[in-house]
Amino acid sequence: MSETKSPAKRKPQLSREAMYNIIRNPVVTEKATILSERGQFVFRVAIDAKKPEIRAAVEGLFGVKVTAVNTLISKGKTKRFRGRPGVRSDVKKAYVTLAEGQSIDLSTGLA
Repeated sequence: MSETKSPAKRKPQLSREAMYNIIRNPVVTEKATILSERGQFVFRVAIDAKKPEIRAAVEGLFGVKVTAVNTLISKGKTKRFRGRPGVRSDVKKAYVTLAEGQSIDLSTGLA
């Protein structure tokens, strides 16, 4: 009998284009600025992005070590556009915690 090993966890291999499709844009608000002082950064991400994909995309684009990824889906608000009811799109946000001593400078952009 052969021994069966549990499958090793693999990091998703993402192309640069796929990384840009996952990480849409950083959230620059008062709350996000306060969190960035504690090593957490907030990004809007694709609605179907998974946590391992978000981790791989942030590590690949910014060259940092990610320790945790927390996500939430903010449901779209019902608003009125020119007198007609409409619904804004749902938005997924990712709160990314970096390793101690690492940071992302969002003001300079990517190279």
